[in-house]
Amino acid sequence: MNGELLRLVDAIHRDKNIDRDILLEGIEQALASAARKVYGSEEITVTIDRETGDISALDGDTPIDPVSLGRIAAQTAKQVMIQKIREAERDVIFEEYQDRKGQLVTGTVQRFEGGSLIVNLGKTEGILPRGEQIPGEVYQPGDRIRVLVLDVRKVGPRVKIILSRTHPDLIRRLFELEVPEVSEKIIEIKDLSREAGQRTKIAVSSIDSKVDCVGACVGVRGSRIKNIVDELNGEKIDIVRWNESPEVLIMAALKPAEISSIDLDPENMRARVIVPEDQLSLAIGKKGQNVRLASKLSSWELDIVSEAEA
Repeated sequence: MNGELLRLVDAIHRDKNIDRDILLEGIEQALASAARKVYGSEEITVTIDRETGDISALDGDTPIDPVSLGRIAAQTAKQVMIQKIREAERDVIFEEYQDRKGQLVTGTVQRFEGGSLIVNLGKTEGILPRGEQIPGEVYQPGDRIRVLVLDVRKVGPRVKIILSRTHPDLIRRLFELEVPEVSEKIIEIKDLSREAGQRTKIAVSSIDSKVDCVGACVGVRGSRIKNIVDELNGEKIDIVRWNESPEVLIMAALKPAEISSIDLDPENMRARVIVPEDQLSLAIGKKGQNVRLASKLSSWELDIVSEAEA
C-alpha cells in the first residue's frame, strides 16, 4: 500500500498538476478523521512519510496497530484522492481563468441552458448569459466562438466562468489582436463607446508621429478593420483620431455628419452642436445612436441643433 500510495500521488501530481503535499496532507487528515471514528478518540494524529510512504498513527503518545490502520487507509485514500483532485482541478482552473479576466478566449458552443450558451473552453466550460450575447447573433452546438472572460467565481466544487460578447473590452482585445501597433502600444485606444451588434466608436492616438493611428487600424484596403467587423458579424466601427481639444474630438466623434460650430459649457460638460439643416438627421443618427455614442466617447453631453434653430 505504502509504495503504491506514493506512486499514485506522484502520478496525480504529474498528470493533474496538483501539489504533492496537498494530496498527502489531505490523506493524512482524512485518515485521522476515519481513525478517530473507529477508535473513539480525538487525540489521533496520522503522518505519511514523504520518502517511503509509510503511514504511522498515534493515539496521544500510543502507536496504533499498522494492520488495522492499513484497512482504514485502503478505504479512505481513494475517496480523499477523488475529492482532492476535484478541489485542486477547480483551484487550477480558477487561477488560470482569474489571470485571463478581460482577455479573449476561443471555445465551442456546447449546448443551451435557458437563454444562456454553454461554451466548451477545453479544460472547463464557460457561460455566455443572454445579457452578454450580441442581439441577433445565432449559434448552433459545435460553432466556434470568440468571447471575453468577464468574471470568474468559485461556486461550491465548481468554477463559474462568465463570458461576454457585448463588453467594450472585447473591441479593445480584437484591435490588439488585429493591429500590431495597438498590442505594441504604439497606438493607444483612448476611449470607446459601443452599442453591441450595431455600432462602436473608438478614439485612437499614436505616440509615433510617423504612424497614422487611423490608417493603421483600418489596414491596407481595410483588411484589419474588416477582420474585426467580420468577427462581430457586421457591427459598424467608426475610428476617430483622439484630440485633447473637446471641439475637435466632438466633431470627429459625430462623423460622418458635418458640423458648423460648437458652443461649450465646461461647467456642466455640455456642448451645443450646430449643424446644417441637411446634416441634422445624420448627426443625430438612427434612433439617436450617432449622437449617443459620440456623447459617450467625448464625455460631453451633446445637444444637436440645426442652423435654423440656432
